[in-house]
Amino acid sequence: MQEYKASLQSWHDSLLVYTRPRVISMVFLGFSAGLPFLLVFSTLSAWLRDSGVALTTIGFFSWIGITYSIKFFWAPVIDRLPLPFLGRWLGKRRSWMLLAQCGIAAGLLGLSMSDPLNELELITLFALIVAFSSATQDVTIDAWRIEAIEKEFQGAMSASYVFGYRVALLVAGAGAFYLAEFHSWSFAYFIMSCLVSVGIITTLIVSEPEHKNNESRLLEENLEKRMGIIRQAGLIDRIAVWFVDAVISPFVDFFHRFGKLALIILLLVSCYRLSDITMGVMANPFYLDMGYSKTDIANVSKLFGFMMTILGAGLGGIFVARFGIMRPLLAGAILVAVTNLCFVWLAQQNANVIYLAVVVSVDNFSGGFASSAFIAYLSSLTSQSYTATQYALFSSLMTLPAKIVGGYSGIMVDLAGYPMFFLYAGLLGLPAILLVLYLMQKTYSGTD
Repeated sequence: MQEYKASLQSWHDSLLVYTRPRVISMVFLGFSAGLPFLLVFSTLSAWLRDSGVALTTIGFFSWIGITYSIKFFWAPVIDRLPLPFLGRWLGKRRSWMLLAQCGIAAGLLGLSMSDPLNELELITLFALIVAFSSATQDVTIDAWRIEAIEKEFQGAMSASYVFGYRVALLVAGAGAFYLAEFHSWSFAYFIMSCLVSVGIITTLIVSEPEHKNNESRLLEENLEKRMGIIRQAGLIDRIAVWFVDAVISPFVDFFHRFGKLALIILLLVSCYRLSDITMGVMANPFYLDMGYSKTDIANVSKLFGFMMTILGAGLGGIFVARFGIMRPLLAGAILVAVTNLCFVWLAQQNANVIYLAVVVSVDNFSGGFASSAFIAYLSSLTSQSYTATQYALFSSLMTLPAKIVGGYSGIMVDLAGYPMFFLYAGLLGLPAILLVLYLMQKTYSGTD
C-alpha cells in the first residue's frame, strides 16, 4: 500500500487549490446536497407540530431518514446503469445528478402545496421522494467529486463540500423558520424548492469526469468465468452477470487492491468517528443540564460552531494538499479525541457563555479538520471503476457502529456523570489513532 506523494511543495500552492474551478464548484454541489436534509427532518417536524400534528405521528416521520442509511443498495445501479437520453447528453454522473435534483425540487414543491393536517399521506409521499432523491444525489456527487480531480486535491474538495453543506443547513434550518414566521410554511418550502436550482445550474455547468473501466473488465470477466456464468446466455445469466459486475466485483476489487490491510482499513473506517458521534449525542442535553439557555446554545453553535467548522475543514484541505492524506488523518483523530478533555473541563465549571464558546469552537474546528482529512481518505480508497458503490458502502460503514455505540451514551451519563462520559468518549478515539499509526507505518514502509 503506497500513499501518493503530495505534489504541492509550498503553502502558497496549497492555498491556491481553492481557486481551482472544480473545487469551487463543490461549494455549490455541497449546498445542493445539504439543502434537502433538514427539510425532511427537523424543519419538517417543526412544520408538522406547528400545524397540530400529533407527536407520535411526527416520530414516525423520522423513519424517512433510513433512506440515507441504505443508499448503498441502489448505488450499484448508479455506477453501472447509464440513463437514456440524459446520459448521452450529460454523461453518467451528471445525468443521475440532474435526475435526483429534479426529484428533490418536485418533492419540495409538492410539500409546499400540501396540508399537513388534511393531506398527511401526500406529505409522507413527497417527503419520501425528497429523501430518496437526496440520498441518490449524495451518491452521485460523491462519485463525481472523487473522479473529477486528483487525490491530492480531495481534501480541498471535501472542505468546499462541507462549506456549501453547512450554508445549506443554515438556509434550510434558520432560513426556513424565518420565512415561515413572516409568511407561511408553504411559502418557505416553495422557496426551498426554487433554491434547488443552485445544484441544477452547477450540474449543467460542470464537465463530466473521465471514467476508467479497463481494469474492472478483466476482474469481472474472471469472476464470471469462475462462477460459470455466460454473458450471452438467457435472462437469468444476464441478471447474474449484472449482479457479479455491479455488486460482487466492488468488494473483490477492494480486497484485491489492499490485500491483508483491507480488514484493518475497514476497521479504521468504522471507528474513526466513534469519538465525535458518541460525544455529539449528549452535547445538547449537556448544555441544557449545565444551565445554558436555548438562545445561548443556538447563538454559540450557529456563530462560533459554523465559523470554526469551516475554518477547520479549510485548513484540513490545505494540509492534505501539502502533506498528503495520512498525516492530516492522524492529526484529525488526535484533535477529536483530545477535544473531549475540553468538555471534561467544561463539565466542572459553572455556566459561562465564554467558556461554552471556547469549547464549542475547539470542538467544531477539530471536527471540520478531521472531516476533510477523513473524506479525502475514503475517496482515496475507492476504485475509479466502482466509485459510487464503494464510497456509499464506506460512508454507511463510517456511521453505523458510531450510531450503535452512541445509543448507549445516555446510560453512561446516568451511571458516571458528564465528566466521565466525555473522558470515555475521548478514549473511544484511541483505536482510530492507533490504526492510523499502523497504516502509516505500512504505507511508508511500502508493505501490505
